[in-house]
Amino acid sequence: MKDLTPNKSDLDPIETASIDEIRGLQLERLKWSLRHAYDNVPMYRERFDAAGVHPDDLKSLSDLAKFPFTTKTDLRDNYPFGLFAVPRDRIIRVHASSGTTGKPTVVGYTQSDIDTWANLVARSMRASGTRPGDIVHVAYGYGLFTGGLGAHYGAENLGCTVVPISGGMTERQVTLIQDFKPGTIMVTPSYMLNILEEFQRQGIDPRDCSLDVGIFGAEPWTNAMRGEVEQAFDMHAVDIYGLSEVMGPGVANECVETKDGLHIWEDHFFPEIINPETGEVVEDGEMGELVFTTLTKEGLPMIRYRTRDLTRLLPGTARSMRRMEKITGRSDDMIILRGVNVFPTQIEEQIMKCAGLAPHFQIELIRKERMDAMIVHAECTPEQAGDAARAASARELAHHIKSVVGISTKIEVHPEGGVERSQGKARRVVDNRPKE
Repeated sequence: MKDLTPNKSDLDPIETASIDEIRGLQLERLKWSLRHAYDNVPMYRERFDAAGVHPDDLKSLSDLAKFPFTTKTDLRDNYPFGLFAVPRDRIIRVHASSGTTGKPTVVGYTQSDIDTWANLVARSMRASGTRPGDIVHVAYGYGLFTGGLGAHYGAENLGCTVVPISGGMTERQVTLIQDFKPGTIMVTPSYMLNILEEFQRQGIDPRDCSLDVGIFGAEPWTNAMRGEVEQAFDMHAVDIYGLSEVMGPGVANECVETKDGLHIWEDHFFPEIINPETGEVVEDGEMGELVFTTLTKEGLPMIRYRTRDLTRLLPGTARSMRRMEKITGRSDDMIILRGVNVFPTQIEEQIMKCAGLAPHFQIELIRKERMDAMIVHAECTPEQAGDAARAASARELAHHIKSVVGISTKIEVHPEGGVERSQGKARRVVDNRPKE
């Protein structure tokens, strides 16, 4: 793989500023954000008043813990535009979630918000190893989902040539990669595996293609998957993090020279880690739920937004700003099976240990004799397609899951192509338990 470490002279000065300088900027911006939310969003004014706190009570960064949380339910309860902090005619773009679990969550951006977003995605791409003038293949979905347009505007801001192919049409993805020769691809990690399969199906060695950088986000993925993709393509696989409520992709990003966690762009977002059960703030280095407060957003300020993502905060390395570990799971969608907390990423890690299994899987939850049970649907590699080989792989995977995760589960190893493919964000868990 190429050495793509950026020149320090190309970085934004705040990326290598002193911790004191960063904390001072955060305090100044946090005071503005709390006041902006209180003065312009009725929900925040009511919440702050009910909690007995006022923006003027913030004297230090630690005082933020006195203020109430915001959750996804708050966005749905104020659907569609109730949390906007500026007049509707200043909102120049709206994005929204799919709404599969209720009303969609709607987010709005002023022109300044869009400019900030583009700048931060460009910063994230530069940290990943992308350079001005590179061709960037954007295979995130476009539309109401923030991934495609967030990546698109960031790449243009960096001075790149954008190929806005979006998701799906995997054969065409490979054709354009071969013909246009992009240096960077931005895509969900699960869909990158589909693209890898298509290279192999067409008999093309992916190591011979032009890709030097893959910027993967929108779903949790493991370092084992990173190793597989990097080996298959001879390219760097780098993690990007974001969520629509806070901005979209580009809230945090790994640096290509270290790949040791995602540096949070703390000049625009203030992170906290809380105990997900008590809501108490925990110390840096302790595992818990990630909470964000926006520092510069005009259209939709978010005060102590509970992301439900589980991680921990670590000191900066390649940049001064703190890092967050790769997301291990979510506090609200983890599987509890016979008293054991299980995350899809844990199952993926065990699958990656099995040489006879491809990295495609799906977890099915069922009810058996009034007890919840789990079936892991995995897929064999082409070389291990025989019945005996598949049975051996199933036994091996069951052993790994029992030894590491601590649960017994049924394994079904399907032939190649037997596990549902994602055209974007993978559907890792299918709940077929009867509704209460």
